[in-house]
Amino acid sequence: MTQLFSIGQAAKLTALSVKMIRHYESIGLITPSARTEAQYRLFSEEDLHRLHFIRRARRLGFAMTQVAELLTLWQGHRPSREVKQLALTHINELDQRIVELQAMRDTLNELAERCHGDQQPSCPILADLQG
Repeated sequence: MTQLFSIGQAAKLTALSVKMIRHYESIGLITPSARTEAQYRLFSEEDLHRLHFIRRARRLGFAMTQVAELLTLWQGHRPSREVKQLALTHINELDQRIVELQAMRDTLNELAERCHGDQQPSCPILADLQG
């Protein structure tokens, strides 16, 4: 017989919070294998593998829609070209975000250098934010 785990056990075993597991369930990324008579969620080892997969994909920065697509490719017929294309698209998105983050950092660094950081009320950082 397959071992079943409560949501608390599943959370500990996958390093996810109970709240996050419930969220993944609410958006359809996971469905508990069973429920008790009291309607408590029960998760199988297969469910735990799916949760690990989701956690890893999210840690790599994939959006929820991309995670759903990856799950479909993982659990069904998965031509590697589709998986690779999804990864390459994500890399391009990450590259764009890196450029944007570097621009934000440069702007903040410039503003911080211009700020005296003393008792004066004027501050270039606040002036810039004010527009």
